[in-house]
Amino acid sequence: MNSHINQILTKGNPPKWLENNLHYVTIMGSMAYNCHHPQGERSIKISDMDLYGFAIPPKHIVFPHTAGYLHNFGTSPENFEQWQQHHMKGDIGYEYDATIFSIVKYFDLCMAGNPNMIDSLFTPDNCVLHKTSVGAIARDNRKLFLSKQVKVKMCAYAYSQLRKLQGNVHAGSETRQADIKENGFDTKRGYHTVRLILQAEQVLTEGDLDLTANAEILKDIRAGNWTLDELKDYFMHKEKLLDAAYHTSKLPNKPDEAVIKQLLLDCLEQHYGSFSGAEIVMPNKHLSLVAEVQAVLDKYK
Repeated sequence: MNSHINQILTKGNPPKWLENNLHYVTIMGSMAYNCHHPQGERSIKISDMDLYGFAIPPKHIVFPHTAGYLHNFGTSPENFEQWQQHHMKGDIGYEYDATIFSIVKYFDLCMAGNPNMIDSLFTPDNCVLHKTSVGAIARDNRKLFLSKQVKVKMCAYAYSQLRKLQGNVHAGSETRQADIKENGFDTKRGYHTVRLILQAEQVLTEGDLDLTANAEILKDIRAGNWTLDELKDYFMHKEKLLDAAYHTSKLPNKPDEAVIKQLLLDCLEQHYGSFSGAEIVMPNKHLSLVAEVQAVLDKYK
């Protein structure tokens, strides 16, 4: 297992089954966009490591009926959607934020066009820390999750960032407050605003996503070389182009749910083995059989 993954498993408190059921983990953030500075700088700390990925929980969690659970009856079964841990200080000079999803939740969020989830599937190869055969299936088929709705979700997030920029809303850190004082706006939020609009454009026009394609523009913004007015003008210009790109894009309006569901089932079968012999286990099955026999005997007394 990769040393960074060992750090989060050691420093965090994940479910015991998670380590042996991890299928995909990737680095996110400025490293994935190739706009970090190797020596660190005013608002970029190379020591921050943001990790996303997915795991496959035990079968009784994904398919609770196999443990005898009946929907809306009795005690709810064990559930798992994600494990998340922030600010884990590692032993190798990094501070980690980690989010590991159930593969079911992960696919659902990707299908919905969640910007962070989409990004996590399209990170550069050198950012992928762990990938099993199941992880490879998901990554090899990642374009199935791209649709016109990705543009809608990315732009909505970009608009929210722009509003915060205009109001000089910041995350509260001293570094970012100093950034606002020096440059007139939060340059980290500024680069994310432009990043999102450019990614939406790339998805619509190319049907693909290269997170590093706009690295030089993003670095320039983050270095304080753009004014807020320049950033806003650029954003508005790109927004107009996106309207035309949306209508001419060959992408579907939404991903094909049936196709993605089959992809998910393929991943689960790769992990668990064939579903052909799956059996629904009824709780206290022997007691139910005894009761049925007794009912027959009582009937013919």
